Amino acid sequence: MTRPQNKEFEFLGVNHLALVCKDMAKTVEFYRDILGMPLIKTIDLPGGKGQHFFFDVGNGDCIAFFWFPDAPTAAPGVAAPENLPTRGNIRSAHGSMNHIAINVAADKFDEYYDKLKAKGIDVTDIFNHDNSDTQMSKDITKDVFVRSVYFFDPDGICLELAAWTAEFDESDVRHAPVRADGKPAEDMLPVS
Repeated sequence: MTRPQNKEFEFLGVNHLALVCKDMAKTVEFYRDILGMPLIKTIDLPGGKGQHFFFDVGNGDCIAFFWFPDAPTAAPGVAAPENLPTRGNIRSAHGSMNHIAINVAADKFDEYYDKLKAKGIDVTDIFNHDNSDTQMSKDITKDVFVRSVYFFDPDGICLELAAWTAEFDESDVRHAPVRADGKPAEDMLPVS
């Protein structure tokens, strides 16, 4: 599959996504000890302002966490979703981070789902996302394009394991983006 190329910048992926945790020790236990992500860099911020730790999520990309001793408390339903998909409200505020989808191989997806459950992690049912009206299939069909499962980390950060099951082409980009007033930006319809 030939992927569209960025003609402005040669981006190499995500260096890191920086989040904020309440307890760095619990964060290390979850990401390193339960999910198996190598802890590759730790920083004590100057002047006792906190810590910044980096976990390798594969392909040289990282998920990083700040711990600030005086950070405001979590705000589920504002800064992050208050529920996992199918379990209630998943909206979060403008400018917030809704969830992190971690890419896994399709042939390992079911094994990893079972492994999360065996580790005692409260996971959703498996989502087989497709192009139907419900956007979900109980079974894996030729129309399923990604398989997902969702769970929370100790701070209520929504994580997803996601496995692509299809390759995309121009026909997969067919919706006009919606403006803040809820109206489609017809002038931004994909070119066919």
